[in-house]
Order: sequence, then C-alpha cells, then structure tokens
Amino acid sequence: MEQTISLQIDRRQVEVPRGTSLLDAARGAGIHIPSLCYMNLRDMCISNLPASCRICVVEIEGRRNLAPACSTRCEQGMKVTTTSARVMNAQKTVLELILSDHPTDCLVCPKSGNCDLQEMAARLKIREIPFRGEQSSHVRETTPSILRDMNKCIYCRRCETMCNKVQTVGALAAVNRGFSATIAPAFERPLADSECTYCGQCVAVCPVGALTENDHTNRLLEDLANPNKTVIVQTAPAVRAALGEEFALPPGASVTGKMVAALRALGFNKVFDTDFAADLTIMEEGSELLDRLSRFLAGDKTVALPILTSCCPAWVNFFEHYFPDMLDIPSSARSPQQMFGAIAKTWWARQIGVERKDLVVVSIMPCLAKKYECARDEFAVDGDPDVNYSLSTRELAGLIKRANIDFNTLPDEDFDHPMGESTGAGVIFGASGGVMEAALRTAYELYTGKKLEDVNFESVRGLQGIKKATVALNDFQLKIGIAHGLGNARALLEEIREGKSEYHAIEIMACPGGCIGGGGQPLHHGNSERLKARAKALYSEDQGKTRRKSHDNPYIAQLYEEFLGKPLGEKAHHLLHTSYFDKGKDIREQ
Repeated sequence: MEQTISLQIDRRQVEVPRGTSLLDAARGAGIHIPSLCYMNLRDMCISNLPASCRICVVEIEGRRNLAPACSTRCEQGMKVTTTSARVMNAQKTVLELILSDHPTDCLVCPKSGNCDLQEMAARLKIREIPFRGEQSSHVRETTPSILRDMNKCIYCRRCETMCNKVQTVGALAAVNRGFSATIAPAFERPLADSECTYCGQCVAVCPVGALTENDHTNRLLEDLANPNKTVIVQTAPAVRAALGEEFALPPGASVTGKMVAALRALGFNKVFDTDFAADLTIMEEGSELLDRLSRFLAGDKTVALPILTSCCPAWVNFFEHYFPDMLDIPSSARSPQQMFGAIAKTWWARQIGVERKDLVVVSIMPCLAKKYECARDEFAVDGDPDVNYSLSTRELAGLIKRANIDFNTLPDEDFDHPMGESTGAGVIFGASGGVMEAALRTAYELYTGKKLEDVNFESVRGLQGIKKATVALNDFQLKIGIAHGLGNARALLEEIREGKSEYHAIEIMACPGGCIGGGGQPLHHGNSERLKARAKALYSEDQGKTRRKSHDNPYIAQLYEEFLGKPLGEKAHHLLHTSYFDKGKDIREQ
C-alpha cells in the first residue's frame, strides 16, 4: 500500500503519496503555483526535476531560503506558503529578469495568444521591464518541420527533457556558458544537420515561441485562391479525435463529420481520408509480412525478421540515424500519407483529367514529421512532391477560426469518393497498436483462409510503453511487439541488434500514445487521460464501421483491379514502396 504524508499548503491540510513534489501537491489541491519549466511526466515513468526557471518558489516554515516547488518533495508536517509578499515579489523579479532578455515582438510571434510566458506576465501584472542591457542574438533556423528561434528561449529545458529522456534522440542539450548559453544540437550545429527526427515533441512542450511548427496556412490560402489549381485534402485518423479540443469540446470528442464540413467550407475541391490509404498500406505491408513469414517458415534463413512497420516518418528518421545497420528490417511500404499522394497524382488525376503539376495534395496530420516527409526527395516526380505540404491539427484549427466557421454548429458531412472510403482498420492507425491490429485482421484471413469473427485484438491496445502479444495463425504462433515513444522503440531495436528479439513483427510510433499524441496535436503535456480519450474515440469509430478489415474496402479492390494489379506487384512496388538511407553517416563524419 502506498504510504501517504500530510502537510499544510496555505493553511490547507493536504494528503499526498510520499515522493510527491510540492508543485503537484498544490495543483492537486487546486492551489495555483506559477511555473514555466516543469512537466508532469509520471505517466511516461520519467522524473522531471529541472528547477530551471525558479518561478515556482514558495516559503517553507523553518527554511531560510525560498524553495522551488517543482523539485522539493513533500515532507510530513511541512508548512508551505505560496502567496506571501516575499514569494510574490520573488516571482515577479525572476520573471522580469527572464523578460529582460526576451524579444518583444509578440504581435508577430507564432505563439502569441498561446504563450505561457505571455500569460504569466499578464497574471503577475508586469507592465514594464526594469532591467535593461545586452540581449542574446541567435540565428533563426527554418527546417521543413520546425522553426527554431532561440532568441525566444527561456532555458526551461523542457525540449531537452523530451528529446533526451522521453525520446532518447539526444538532438538538444545545453551548450556554452553564461550569457552565450543556449539549447542546441552539439557544437551548435543546425537542427537539420543533427539527429533530430522532427517528431515535434519539443515543439509540443515549448512554453514560448522558441520552437514552433513550420506553418503552411498562408501557402494553402494562396493555392485555394488559384483558379488554375485543383486542391484536395486528406485527413489523418488521429486528427478527428483531437480537433474538437481546439473548439472547447471534451477530449475524445469525435468530430469527423464536422471536420469534413469545415474543410469543404474552406474551399477544397475534394475532401478525402488518409484512412483510405491506411487500408492500402495494410494491403502492401500485410502482404510483405506474409511473404517474409512464408519464406522464413520454408527455411529461408536470409529473411529479415522481425518486420517493422514504416508508417511513422519520425520513427523512420530515427532508425536511419541510429540503426543504419538494420535498414533491411523495416517494411518498405510508404506511409499512408505518401501512398495517398502517389495514388492521387496518378490514378485519380487521370480519372478527372487533371495534370499532375496542377493538382495540389494537402494533408492534415497530427505529426510535424509529416512536413519533413513531404519534402523528402524520393517522394517527388521531376521536383513535384506527391504530397505538396502538410498542416498540423493546430494549424487547421487556427484556419477554421480565421475563416469565421462556427465549427460546433456545422452539420456532419461525408468524405468524397473514391479516396474517402475506409474501413475501421484504417481509423485505428491513429492509436498505438492500431497499425498492428489492422494488419492482423487482414493477415489472419489471408494466411489461414478462415473468417476472423472477432476483429478486436485487445492485447495490442493501451498506453503501456512496450506491449507484447502472441496470435495463433493455424499452427504458427506469431509473436508481435508494439512500442510508442522513441525511448521505448530504442529498447526493442537494441534487442534486435543483439540477436535477442523474439518477435516476428513490431509496430513503432514515435510519439507517446501514437499519432493521438503527435507533435502537431492540441497540447496534452503527457496527460494520459487525454490520450486515452482520443484513443477511445478512434476505437468507437472503428466499432461503428460496416467494414472493419482493410481487404474488404471495395474501393481498394477497385484500385488494384483497375490500376495497381496486385499487392507487391511491379506497379505497386514503384508507387507504394520506398528505400531507406544511412542518415547518421554525415553526422558521424563531422
């Protein structure tokens, strides 16, 4: 039984588990203590004790100095004061010092109106900055996914915690000392020349405008206004489970129909669903799994197992950087986003008589790495990308508000055909375990020749960092593993590298919870209940679908019959598969 202790916070008796920080204890009691650097990462089994900003100082009876509430543990009988004049003056002074080295271009800052520093300055009634002097000067960096402006950094080190402790990427750390100190890749290299995977988790936790997404909203408006362009959109499954949060709806509110209506109101020529391409991905990736297994069971010792899913571009970037000796293991299938673009600019473009160069394919994604994926050279034909660019869930929400669309009163509308038709297997791609479950639904029937009566594989669901399951395919026991968060992925990959892996197939998603916790989603800060609510919305939509297996999608069958031929066929391989590269080589040689 967990031991609890009792203490007083602002003369209020509070009881908490031993080991709880003062900040968490106060918040649990409804007592506000300002903070900029702290994140509650207990749901990820990560200890976050930075005490970097010193905004959260409190008075503790019997202690001479003020204590940072985020890194001070509760003790039995402790008496804490959070709002004395001494505390409030200290908080004000600390914030003034932070602001003295911070740009004042709030009007054009991407985080204006959603900035923790801005909100705190208003709360503490700071109307002027008494400290003046030299300000930091750093080069502003633009990558396909992330904008990095370290002049706005407040050294909270949240990004460093996410990058190093949660994702284990190690692209960001504190460098230099004194006034020249900053958070950057080693030797202050550009982010684009580092190990960064563009997962966007650093952006998701940055409290200011130092790290933001590369916003394509204005580029989209220019395309929508161009009469010579046909502009279509695809929407990822996780977007519909989180978009409503930006419009004051509760976490887990499924807004698929309203999202479609909003996109149509914005002026897209067609509103399609990435879930269609998710079904297509299962046809290719599932066939690749069965092909490898068949050869393995026939005695071919050269078969690369376990096969790894390849839907997540941040995860792809991760293994290209850190596991270049294992590039033959992941499935060669492209992500659903890129499969959609390839089919839209070939098969569908011909159907409607539009030239490739005049078709603009836009994606709405929960993930900032999708922006990077769009820009990869191998996904372009004569310089024209299969997917022209991607907007995050947050960007879409901002555009809907900008267009004065009353989202919550919109009637539900349906996706356009043919690339708006999907099965329940496609929609669960957005949650950790969903890709594997979708693949199992199809692989089981294709391998055994039997009808799968119960399509729910409960053992692969949930927010455990690493999940394991065994599925019987006739007399063969298929062992599968699932990881979300790159730190958990690293553990499974090290097992494979060391020859200790027992798995035949592994699903990996870069972000906590999978795409539902993506770096472009409404901010969740590791709140597992919010992630669970989003996952529940996707499984509910899956449950309500008439068809729940990817190979039962009639439009997928039509696509193969009319255009692709067969899964893993020559045309399918050309359009729907890819190759991987050693991205760590240049970094190792620096």
